[in-house]
Amino acid sequence: MALVSRPETGALRIVVLGYIVRCPIGGMAWHHLQYVMGLAAMGHEVVFLEDSGDDEWACYNPERGISGPDPAYGLRFAHDTFSRIGLGNRWAYHDAIESDWYGPAADRIFKLCETADLIINLSGSNPLRPWVTVIPIRVYIDTDPVFTQLRHLTDDARLQHAREHTAFFSFGENFARQGCSIPDDGLPWHPTRQPIVLDAWPVTTGPPAGSFTTVMQWDNTLQNVPREYGGQSYGRKAESFGSYLNLPRLTESKLELALGGGNAPRDKLRKNGWSLRNPLVIAQNPWTYQKYIQDSKGEFSVAKEGYVVSRSGWFSERSAAYLASGRPVVVQDTGFSTWLDCGEGVVVFDSLEGAVTGLRDIEKRYETHCQRARMLAENYFDSHKVLSRLLEEALSYGAQ
Repeated sequence: MALVSRPETGALRIVVLGYIVRCPIGGMAWHHLQYVMGLAAMGHEVVFLEDSGDDEWACYNPERGISGPDPAYGLRFAHDTFSRIGLGNRWAYHDAIESDWYGPAADRIFKLCETADLIINLSGSNPLRPWVTVIPIRVYIDTDPVFTQLRHLTDDARLQHAREHTAFFSFGENFARQGCSIPDDGLPWHPTRQPIVLDAWPVTTGPPAGSFTTVMQWDNTLQNVPREYGGQSYGRKAESFGSYLNLPRLTESKLELALGGGNAPRDKLRKNGWSLRNPLVIAQNPWTYQKYIQDSKGEFSVAKEGYVVSRSGWFSERSAAYLASGRPVVVQDTGFSTWLDCGEGVVVFDSLEGAVTGLRDIEKRYETHCQRARMLAENYFDSHKVLSRLLEEALSYGAQ
């Protein structure tokens, strides 16, 4: 397959599809930005493109706590965010409801797509409009393994959308490996993980008296995604958390949740010793989110039950950011211990006793765990390594 790359530099023209305008939240923004920033740092010509889709309730406004058709808040968020990272002219937004275009790259987006080498559709979150389907290599990044496959198996329209892509990558790094039971939707998934732009996540000194924190949604109910399939239950974080409700009573570590979800049992959590914060304040923008991580001693987090029971191998993009900042993480094992060097920096648990032991070890050897955390980020999540492999494999698969 002939590509329209710039042969004199080896650079590619890449369109990243994501959802920053529709979901203007600091943590989610970082998840997308690191693809754009990482590719740009590698010398590729990259532009971020977002499509509202055909849902009139697609745009979330965190100030008002509502969703609707108006992208004004998200457009301001995107403008400020891309300007701050030095890529202020590298984004565009298509409002399909009003047939309008916004953003500094809007007036040249059709030309960019006509000459692009590939797209990267994060979470498959954008429809592939005609100006996108002309791009020869179309990469689908599955960031929600198990639940992505369940959608495809139970919603033919979602499966057909996925099949419009030419290369398929999943954060479920154990897919099709022995011991992994991610439901098979028939697509050829290949492993990938969150890239971290290490220069954007400098190491800072961890506060020895600080809290172990995380940012989480109690029960992110997904429409048209079953909680059971083939006789197996695939729960969310609410189902995983129950065994650890009284963890603060069993450890000297301070534990804090930036907790979202209207049905979260906040009174019960507080009574058991958890400190609670408003995640919309924490993640007001990418830099308040980053500061929250830097002000933390480390992370403690459970994973969605579906990730755990399937042994998916998923590892959180948020946890990777803690590691890059030099913060150790105590996290529930989803099977990632098969590919990630754990024990220092990343401490895994699969029981309440294991969580207590992990926190105790970090308290005793905090500096060692902090140093190891950054080393793991450099070894496993460096954007240059992750994205180089992704591009090489995507071009190879797409050309077949």
